Amino acid sequence: MRIAVVRETREAEARVAMVPELVGKLTALGYEVLVEPGAGLSAGATDADYTTAGAQVDDRALDDADVVLAVQPLGVDQVRRLRRGAATISFLPTAQVPEVVRDLRDLAITSFAVELVPRISRAQSMDALSSQSLVSGYRCAIVAAGMLRRFFPLNMTAAGTVPPAEVVVLGAGVAGLQAIATARRLGAVVKAYDVRAAAAEEIRSLGAQAIELDLETLEGAGGYAREMSEERAARQRELLAPHIASADALITTAAVPGRTAPVLVTAAMVERMRPGSVVVDLAAESGGNVEGSVPGEVVRVGGATLWGGRNVPAQMPAPASRLYAQNLVNLVALMTAAGEDAPPGTFLPDWGDEIVAASCVTRDGAIVHDPTRVALEGPAGGALP
Repeated sequence: MRIAVVRETREAEARVAMVPELVGKLTALGYEVLVEPGAGLSAGATDADYTTAGAQVDDRALDDADVVLAVQPLGVDQVRRLRRGAATISFLPTAQVPEVVRDLRDLAITSFAVELVPRISRAQSMDALSSQSLVSGYRCAIVAAGMLRRFFPLNMTAAGTVPPAEVVVLGAGVAGLQAIATARRLGAVVKAYDVRAAAAEEIRSLGAQAIELDLETLEGAGGYAREMSEERAARQRELLAPHIASADALITTAAVPGRTAPVLVTAAMVERMRPGSVVVDLAAESGGNVEGSVPGEVVRVGGATLWGGRNVPAQMPAPASRLYAQNLVNLVALMTAAGEDAPPGTFLPDWGDEIVAASCVTRDGAIVHDPTRVALEGPAGGALP
């Protein structure tokens, strides 16, 4: 069976779904690997690198594929090139690309969305959301350090002492913890807050101070936080305001896939920060944690500079691609038949496996992911107008 690696076509997407050093893991499973020309160039991988690794560079890779690996959802034109019964594995935000989902259904393509991989111990090695969040968290801290016109670390010199920068991080998931760790490695004094009680110990383990507010915690399913009431959100903003006002740099990372990001910081709170302060909003694409943030743009709010994140993992395409490709290798291995029932390299998902079942969006001409099916076809099925 043939696995195709596509050249990403969406604006600002520099990652690739498979890197040359991991091609051998797919061929060892029995697959033939086809790569579209130029697929890895933005991530630092040449066509020659793929050929050396054992892949074939072929501009007809999509047409001949049994399984397609991508970062972003395939475009409608790409989907329509696939043979019936093929499978795709990629990020697939179904609410944003309903026309793609309908074509996947109508062409009987089996599609898997990596963001739907359940957050369970057995699936950690396949968790692309976490691997890409790690890249985003690191990048956010570097952006903050680069934009702030002062040192992050303490400097004691013959000419005097320069105190360290104070960084506040809101949200202590994978991205937030990586932002904390990176800012600490750069020498900043870091404070952080998360609505989940368990996060406080993780924050302290990285050498940062956990901001404690006199509010109920909001533990949710899958390691995410529960949504908060507007009354609680307002009180939280009130209590966080003095911490933010004293910060040289603020990094916000609170987001849940498929939901609008909570507004943690108002424009008025940013205006209270010192002139020259920096705000980095990782959640800008999903609505923003900071009022006024714009994805992919830098704006001024009072005396502070506000950076809105846009496809942040793609800003570090080489490591992001390496981590993502390993996630996909692990997913493909899970769905590859082993033993005497099928020859090596047979893509044969076990629909009784909770990881496989949870991440599947379309199969056998139907939408099998219930929230997507209801959104596109209604509770009783049948396409909505």
